[in-house]
Amino acid sequence: MSAPLIDAIVKAENTEQRQAAADALAAFAKSEGLVKSVAIIESLNPLLENKKSVPHREGALLALGSLATVFGQAAEPFLIPQMPKVFELYSDKMVPVRQAAEVASKAIMGLPTRYAVRLLLPVIFHAIKESKWQSKIGAMDILSGLTFTAPQQIAAALSDIVPVVSEAMWDSKPEVRTQATKTTTDCFNVVGNPDLTSSIPYLVGCINRPEEAAECIHQLAATTFVTTVEEPTLAIMCPLLVRGLAERTPSIQRQTAVIIDNMCKLVENPAHAQQFLPKLLPGLDRMIEIGASPELRGVAERARATLVRVGGGEPGSKDQVVTIAYSVSSTQVLEVLKTKATFVKEDSFSSAVLAYVSTLCAELIASRNFEKDAWVSSISPYLTTLGSDAEVAAFADEFNAYWVDYDAKNALSNAAVADVEEGELLCDCEFSLAYGGMILLNKTRLNLRRGQRYGLCGPNGVGKSTLMRAIAEGQLEGFPSPDELRTVFVEHNLQAEDADLPVLTFIFNDEKIKNLEKKAVVDMLESVGFDKEKQEQAVGSLSGGWKMKLELARAMLMNADILLLDEPTNHLDVANVAWLQNYLTSLTNVTSMIVSHDSGFLDAVCTGIIHYETRKLKKYKGNLSKFVE
Repeated sequence: MSAPLIDAIVKAENTEQRQAAADALAAFAKSEGLVKSVAIIESLNPLLENKKSVPHREGALLALGSLATVFGQAAEPFLIPQMPKVFELYSDKMVPVRQAAEVASKAIMGLPTRYAVRLLLPVIFHAIKESKWQSKIGAMDILSGLTFTAPQQIAAALSDIVPVVSEAMWDSKPEVRTQATKTTTDCFNVVGNPDLTSSIPYLVGCINRPEEAAECIHQLAATTFVTTVEEPTLAIMCPLLVRGLAERTPSIQRQTAVIIDNMCKLVENPAHAQQFLPKLLPGLDRMIEIGASPELRGVAERARATLVRVGGGEPGSKDQVVTIAYSVSSTQVLEVLKTKATFVKEDSFSSAVLAYVSTLCAELIASRNFEKDAWVSSISPYLTTLGSDAEVAAFADEFNAYWVDYDAKNALSNAAVADVEEGELLCDCEFSLAYGGMILLNKTRLNLRRGQRYGLCGPNGVGKSTLMRAIAEGQLEGFPSPDELRTVFVEHNLQAEDADLPVLTFIFNDEKIKNLEKKAVVDMLESVGFDKEKQEQAVGSLSGGWKMKLELARAMLMNADILLLDEPTNHLDVANVAWLQNYLTSLTNVTSMIVSHDSGFLDAVCTGIIHYETRKLKKYKGNLSKFVE
């Protein structure tokens, strides 16, 4: 039935009629259903490969575009494999074919969800590296489009993208160089590191104009880096840093080493830095060996030490911490998928769909993305051709839950979980947390046990203080009410009107304490060091250490189950920090949650670390040093 419609496409007199015939073929295919239409897609291959007939090649491309439009995402498993041929025809000698290739390419590559970026990149890379110049431009144009529809996924893949696109900036064709510059700029702009925003044009420019590298390095050396440095930032900086280390001018070498040192101090995840060690260490080692001055060699040594430290240790040494998380192949995912998708029949069409879905899901697992929305969008559009909406929806939930549980059992990131901790379970709640319009935590779980001391860790701006404030003010969904669990935010909240009050009077002014017996209050104050003379002293005259002791005494008088401490060692001298450490560790029946930049304090106090990871809270057993390990 489809043969006459394909003949009509080929025999059409012009592009307009050919498009109409292609649309008619797509409408017929839609009425037949995708299962039967796979044969139609396959029948277009000889037309695409017909070197002698423009109508055949143009018609097949227009038909692919129309089929993509009518079937949508469901047809991806059968249309994406056609992309190498489509990209090849971007370089056809005939203009109508090149234009049809662009139409088909944008229709097909516009189908996949943003979570499929890793699947599309090999096809795009092949076109950029192996095809003729028009195909290279077309592939890079598609890549530029992905930076707007899937910016986070492109950012995560920059370490693979940058080398390929950078090479195209040296192409012999000026048109390719122009497109490569645009695509590189688009890719760099997804990084989102505010420290580098103004430098992106220079970072792009110095790739194909090496003479500008020195000026770019000079500008970056004067930049104060304050934002956490992650893999995308390192990916776009690495080409410049490698070039800077290879410069002969000592001042440029020195500035490059300073940039490496400053940036690496802000790297929190060793896995982000580890892959760049082989690229940057040779240049630093060369500087250390033959640097023009002792000062230059010293700068290089410091940069090298920082880079090695944040990258998990000396490459190849027995002490190196190799950050390899568990891996799951698409074949493994496919086996589980076949077991659980009991409504799917065994045939060639189903096998192709399941293989495609398993590849998508394997990519989600590799990126540790277990968000329900991501899994539904990577399953439902494809399996609806194999089962009812209800069956597919139930399966998507079950399949997602299976891999969430698998991750919890196997991921290195779950090195310690609440279940192995000692102490009464005080809370176990799932919640989301936002500040303004920004989501800080999304459907994460928090469980706390009595007597444990948790360090709350993560980059600046992720919402550590916001989380503690929400707990203290009873605004955290699912967290026990104040009647069940007494939580106190320990802070320096002394008001100006209270400054002249004696300590004892100040304590009794608190609504939650004023009805207590005086002896109980005095005993508590004495337990933290307030003798009779100190109790009569004005609170405004107390040092930072004594104010902290006062706040802790007040919290304990409220019978706190959980203490929330935000930077408790600020303004404390060494002696008072030591006192605070001893006091907190002595509270065997009270739980503490602590935010602090004092790593020594967290090392001495914490029994566990709660870490922010991609809008989730992950718990690790042990102190800060154990967490770093």
